[in-house]
Amino acid sequence: MIDLRFLRDNPQVGRDSQIARGADPALVDQIIAADQDRRDSLGKFEDLRAQQKTVSKSVGKASKEERPQILAQAKELAAEVKAAEAHASEAAAKLDELLFQMPNIIEGAPTGGEEDYVVLRHEGPAVRDFEAEGFEPKDHLELAEGLRAIDMKRGAKVSGSRFYYLTGVGARLELALLTCALDQAEAAGFTPMVTPTLVTPEIMGGTGFLGAHADEIYYLPADDLYLTGTSEVALAGYHKDEIIDLSDGPKRYAGWSTCYRREAGAAGRDTRGIIRVHQFNKLEMFSYCDPADAAAEHERFLAWEEEMLAKVELPYRVIDTAAGDLGSSAARKFDCEAWLPTQQRWMEVTSTSNCTTFQARRLSVRQPGADGKNQIVATLNGTLATTRWLVAILENHQQADGSVVVPTGLRPYLGGKEVLHPQG
Repeated sequence: MIDLRFLRDNPQVGRDSQIARGADPALVDQIIAADQDRRDSLGKFEDLRAQQKTVSKSVGKASKEERPQILAQAKELAAEVKAAEAHASEAAAKLDELLFQMPNIIEGAPTGGEEDYVVLRHEGPAVRDFEAEGFEPKDHLELAEGLRAIDMKRGAKVSGSRFYYLTGVGARLELALLTCALDQAEAAGFTPMVTPTLVTPEIMGGTGFLGAHADEIYYLPADDLYLTGTSEVALAGYHKDEIIDLSDGPKRYAGWSTCYRREAGAAGRDTRGIIRVHQFNKLEMFSYCDPADAAAEHERFLAWEEEMLAKVELPYRVIDTAAGDLGSSAARKFDCEAWLPTQQRWMEVTSTSNCTTFQARRLSVRQPGADGKNQIVATLNGTLATTRWLVAILENHQQADGSVVVPTGLRPYLGGKEVLHPQG
């Protein structure tokens, strides 16, 4: 939820943010009008209630002749107070409804939609020229099946399309990747967490995931719980309704969890193999920090993601995501996209978002302020490793015989193994 006071004082900033996202700027004016109605309604209610109290106190002092008129007036005021209270409640509910429709105000993100990102830089080793090396690269699934690392056929038999088994070295490779990421996170001061993957509507809505993409979330109506698509959700709810001490710097958590996404509307896109699946594992960084430090913390998150990408030796680019492609909670987002040789394109492997005070305001996470008043904190999140990385690792490190070279950074987590060989 955005800061209503800020929006009231800076309506054009809100309108410009909506325009940059490709959303309706009129929502800002609807919110401001609803806020004015709520404040006017509340003022009227409080005035009438004060009159009602004054009249009620005068009943005992009135003469016998005056009392019927005063009682009638009190009765009339009671009805007016009740009506005014109802209107004030309706006005407050309408304001809340509109506020929950308003996405976060962007901070520096490029204007436009999905294709309007800005490439900031290219990093990592050079993209391989497989033609010059004398062979045509196999895609990740063909490689994985040769290594007996992924079993899509039995995954579909047991659970349906876009489910899979990681088997043998595939399971070991994912565990190596996530454990390497967890070690890096802990060394950087993050507290390791294994998080719940079922959360209440209050927590899911509080993080901003029940908006336009709510149909991508698995919901269990019998229990009124949602399956999370990222541990960000559970980590954002960890300090709900709390006042936290940030005097020693940000509170940082690294959440390891299985993630679930319906991927509604994604049919036909990346459905071969494990690029876009319904279940996967991920290590997510999450930070609660002072809002004044949020932009710097965002840069630190991106640096930690790039440190992890260097360990698996992938060519990648960093993009500044356009406003129209941001989630409702994010004010700005950087993605790292690894090169996918068989598709000749870049594939997202990490993203990090600065959510400023948007989530924490909804979830009432505060810190003591210098003026003695509690202040809303900022929240940030970022992917440090996920199952999808296996796609890029297999394709970029393959050899002509179908074997795959293990990136140097993962070898200690695979017993020193340097090459994964096809299984006959």
